[in-house]
Amino acid sequence: MTPTLSGDDLGHALDALRARVPLVHSLTNIVSANFLTNVLLAAGASNAHIDNANEAAEFARIAGAVLVNLGTPDDGTAAAFTLAARAAHDAGTPWVLDPVGVGGLTWRSTLAADLLTLRPTAIRGNASEIIALAGRGGDTRGVDSADDAAAAVPAAVALLEHADVVSASGPVDHLVGRDRDGTVVGVRIGGGSAMLPRVTSTGCALGGLVAAYLAVADTPLVGLAAAHAHVAVAAEIAEETSTGPGSFAVAYLDALYSVDAATLADRARVAAFDVTVGKAGTR
Repeated sequence: MTPTLSGDDLGHALDALRARVPLVHSLTNIVSANFLTNVLLAAGASNAHIDNANEAAEFARIAGAVLVNLGTPDDGTAAAFTLAARAAHDAGTPWVLDPVGVGGLTWRSTLAADLLTLRPTAIRGNASEIIALAGRGGDTRGVDSADDAAAAVPAAVALLEHADVVSASGPVDHLVGRDRDGTVVGVRIGGGSAMLPRVTSTGCALGGLVAAYLAVADTPLVGLAAAHAHVAVAAEIAEETSTGPGSFAVAYLDALYSVDAATLADRARVAAFDVTVGKAGTR
């Protein structure tokens, strides 16, 4: 199978990220705000955490991209989520929905379904969240996934009715979207590190990085894949020198910063797959 995108596509997206330094408007949870900001700064973007209903819409209209993360919602932030998402949609600003905990909790699941009507550019979650968001069940354990990313592919394809691209994270990330000719395609991103889930907020921070790349990439699929690949390559590099979660977290930030376009293009493990049968492609 011919690859949907190449390592060079990812490298060019990273160069664009560093050249343009997009400002992400993140409406994220209280656990992840600090780490997410550090990840974006290390990777080459910038972040502002504005989650109050009085300012969310105004700032969403001027940001490069918006992240809506459902990790710790309350009535006030839920209103801000909707206002920011609607403003981004109306302004043509890319925005990301990270449906943390959807499927396991009723109120936030309803909130996520309402946000889908505002058509996020990208949806990024673990496999169980993607399955649940598409109405296909799913088994969440708090914010952790009990499903394999490959199992979420049919749900991810179904969610393309509401978004341009969708990804399910796991040991191998599975992404779906439309190629430049409009064909629905699948992309696997391998690599990464088993240490990533040992450090809090790495998944939430990936959502922020997806938003940053969407602000600069040629297509939503390239942006989504570049973010996933940047994380995977940086995590591999960090694991080489770390001895546990604490040293990994520091090494991971350093690696996000040090990875350049050539390294990303060379080390990214990208494979196309047929979304109808899940058949692996070649790099």
